[in-house]
Amino acid sequence: MPDPDFDELVQVMRRLALEAGDRIMEIYGRDDFDVRAKSDDSPVTAADEAADGIISAGLRAAFPGIPLVTEEQADTHDQDVSTFLIVDPLDGTKEFINRRGDFTVNIAYVRDGVPIRGIVYAPARGRIFYTDADGQAVEEADGLSPLSVAVPDNASLRVVASKSHRDQQTDDYIALYDVADMKSAGSSLKFCLVASGEADFYPRLGRTMEWDTAAGHAVLAGAGGAVVRFDDHTPLRYGKAGFENPFFIATSPDVVLRQA
Repeated sequence: MPDPDFDELVQVMRRLALEAGDRIMEIYGRDDFDVRAKSDDSPVTAADEAADGIISAGLRAAFPGIPLVTEEQADTHDQDVSTFLIVDPLDGTKEFINRRGDFTVNIAYVRDGVPIRGIVYAPARGRIFYTDADGQAVEEADGLSPLSVAVPDNASLRVVASKSHRDQQTDDYIALYDVADMKSAGSSLKFCLVASGEADFYPRLGRTMEWDTAAGHAVLAGAGGAVVRFDDHTPLRYGKAGFENPFFIATSPDVVLRQA
């Protein structure tokens, strides 16, 4: 399958992420909104579904020949694909429900199991990170700022960890390192904090799906970082059965990783 035109892909992903973010914020601003449980007991709101409708319709119209995997459409989860578009229309639903702001819109393009283009938009934070047409990671604020991972001091590391899924196993692993600073963040913003040099690494010892990570993975890779499996430190691949991830570490390549 040939790649799409990357200029068009980036423009479409950015436009759809912004449109979805506007709809999410409209619902976020209401006094109340319904929360339901999906079959796996994870929460879903009208914002998840509205954002998914905007993004999936837009991607299918623009790139009809590329398979689409999206969290909110279970019938897309049985595909056996290695090149595809993948969407989490509202990553961090718990952050959204609890009005903590750390939720994102995630859209990525995976080629041969590797996320090579992606966008992470945090509408409540006013931050948008993406890979440009050439694959360089940027943050859009007043203009475009190229992102680059930090060169870490392994004797004084900065760690970012999950806000909603922190556990003792994660804390025990972090304790293997010389840590100078610890911060928590929700959703795929953690990848972007490593990509922007605001943190050195992010370990995730818990269940995630590929739609949770692909966009942030692409942004981090475009900034010179890497996402590796927790067990053997090999690159995290995509298009796995059921689109489920193993434990992983998102990192600056100069962090000396430890084995648990």
